Amino acid sequence: MTEVPLIFAAVCDIAGKVRGKAFPADQLERRLKRGLGWTPTNVQITCFDRIAETPFGALGDLLLIPDREASADVTLPGGRTERFIMSDITTLEGAPWDFCMRSVLKSALDRLHRVAGANLVCAFEHEFQIKSEAPVPNQAYTREGFELQRDLCETLMAALKSAGLEPDSIMKEYGPDQYEVVVGPARGVRAADEAVVLRELTRSAARATGTVATFTPIRDPASVGNGVHIHMSFVDDNGAPLTYDEEGPCGMSEMTGAFAAGVLKYLPDIVALTAPSVISYERLTPHRWSAAYNNLGFRDREASLRVCPVTAKDPQSIARQFNLEYRAADAAASPYLALAAIIHAGAQGVEEGLKAPAPTEEDLSLLPPDELDARGYVRLPETLEAALSVFEKNPVVTGWFPDAFAAVYCAHKKAEITHLAEMDTPARCAAYENTY
Repeated sequence: MTEVPLIFAAVCDIAGKVRGKAFPADQLERRLKRGLGWTPTNVQITCFDRIAETPFGALGDLLLIPDREASADVTLPGGRTERFIMSDITTLEGAPWDFCMRSVLKSALDRLHRVAGANLVCAFEHEFQIKSEAPVPNQAYTREGFELQRDLCETLMAALKSAGLEPDSIMKEYGPDQYEVVVGPARGVRAADEAVVLRELTRSAARATGTVATFTPIRDPASVGNGVHIHMSFVDDNGAPLTYDEEGPCGMSEMTGAFAAGVLKYLPDIVALTAPSVISYERLTPHRWSAAYNNLGFRDREASLRVCPVTAKDPQSIARQFNLEYRAADAAASPYLALAAIIHAGAQGVEEGLKAPAPTEEDLSLLPPDELDARGYVRLPETLEAALSVFEKNPVVTGWFPDAFAAVYCAHKKAEITHLAEMDTPARCAAYENTY
């Protein structure tokens, strides 16, 4: 009997999980046009495989439409082949479905182009950990720590290159058995596609080398968390950079400054979409090098939004390297939805004509509440429940998405909260470690 190669038609949903269907590879051309059947209520499957309250019930039909430009076909050590292709969810008539995360991002990118004439260039940095009971201690950033997982690191970087990504670097991070992998930037939706591909290939490369990787937001509240850092810059339709202005505040162009101001103004309202797990808020605390306030930092890794350093010397190269980094995100979020929320917030800032925020240069956790308030800084929500409440009560933010989106999203996340309600923090961390 001849083995039939299969391709997995994939979506990354509200839970940040990659779900879908497989089909024989020789059907690809037909599936690109006709798709595969899908069910609306699937959007309410939480990361713990519980179905949240759903407006769809058992009714309705949808299609997964694979995108030829967003595929991975990678052979790993031992001959195992990973074949998957990112897909859009559409109605039977071919219209984008309101709860397709990829389509939600496309809508946000269209808005940014409409209000600013800008196209997004973006790269995701990911932190992950190896699941081991007894990590080798005292290995932060060390060569030995890297050598302990050299097979995984080399397998992963080769897999990423084979999948069409641009591998940049990989290193042993600060935390126990923690690593960070970085890829080069991509434009628009492709950046989020690559974030999904990277996560899936990391897990596959770990299995192929005899380990297990987790992207959980935090394994142990007494230790470090795993963040997703989203780097963003902008170009016009001819590819000319729009992000940098030598005379602008912190080097930001007028458009970039307005975008940054919008992100920070609406950051408390969108963090439920970018850091969407119960344990995400164990990580988003002061002094974790993550994010705790709606502040801009100039090369400051405690800031929620950071102006990154550049290594170029000539003005043209500086303009192309210059970027902003969003730090209040983790891999419990769908990359499409997280990026959509950030882009909408930035575009709102452009539409409102907001001015570039001033960077902070001190520890905001030491400032009294009245001074924070006078300077426009707020502590980000400290629980998922609080974050959801802020999100669903802001009609500007919920209005960025299709009419029923906020209600469906909040019902999904509240079911996740209920699932964990009787667990203590270590048990919650273990639950997320096992699903991400």
